[in-house]
Amino acid sequence: MRPSLLVPLSLVLALLLLFGAAGCAGLGGDDETIGWSAQKLYGEAKDAMASKEWAKAIKYLEKLEARFPYGRYAQQAQLEVAYAHWKDGERASALAAADRFIKLYPNHQHVDYAYYLKGMINFNELSGMLTWLTSPDMTDRDPKASREAFDSFKEVVTRFPESKYAADSAARMKYLINALASHEVHVARYYMKRTAYIAAANRAQYAIEHYPQSPPVEEAFFILIRAYDELGMNELRDAAERVMRKNFPKSEYYTPGGPQRNAPWWRIWDPNW
Repeated sequence: MRPSLLVPLSLVLALLLLFGAAGCAGLGGDDETIGWSAQKLYGEAKDAMASKEWAKAIKYLEKLEARFPYGRYAQQAQLEVAYAHWKDGERASALAAADRFIKLYPNHQHVDYAYYLKGMINFNELSGMLTWLTSPDMTDRDPKASREAFDSFKEVVTRFPESKYAADSAARMKYLINALASHEVHVARYYMKRTAYIAAANRAQYAIEHYPQSPPVEEAFFILIRAYDELGMNELRDAAERVMRKNFPKSEYYTPGGPQRNAPWWRIWDPNW
């Protein structure tokens, strides 16, 4: 009779326990943070941020939030992870983290910083909007990030006037207004060069209505008048001119280089006239 090949049940159970333990060790053996306290995780994350090791800092902060969601370090970790994502070049993740903090803790003592951080994250995108300095076509540029930065800084200034971030937010708002106005005027100028007069008038009008106190508005009026003239909208042209003369009585656009040719003043700057 052939000997039995059945393995004793006790041996099977022992092997399963052995391999199971080895598997668990393998899964967790690479995680140095196992057993770390919330204070330890936060301290290591701060050290990583000080060394500009943003990915490592994010890893520690996310583990802190997952393991100690109700601890005293968890709320601060959410702000820190937003900052770390920003510095690591992860703009979308940074904004999501800041928005999450604002939604969860609208009355937190540091919520002013969350709004300021959102403003800074979007403000950092301004260089993308200003690429018109090297690229002539502005029609595909969207200054959405700059508008969102403005809104975030405005929250700081209006809701938290005593915040230590208020003064800087106000200064950046002023800069953004001028930059956004310049963007609109540049696009209007672009359309004028391509004889897209309706589009030029619309962009100039937008700049005048939304950024009335900004320096680029003077040129916006000039473009608006020229566009209306090209479109044969004489009444609108004359109305725009009256407003411009009232607000900019000494504008350089009236007589650039002194009197030239017998032409309407808004034509003097037109190279095709």
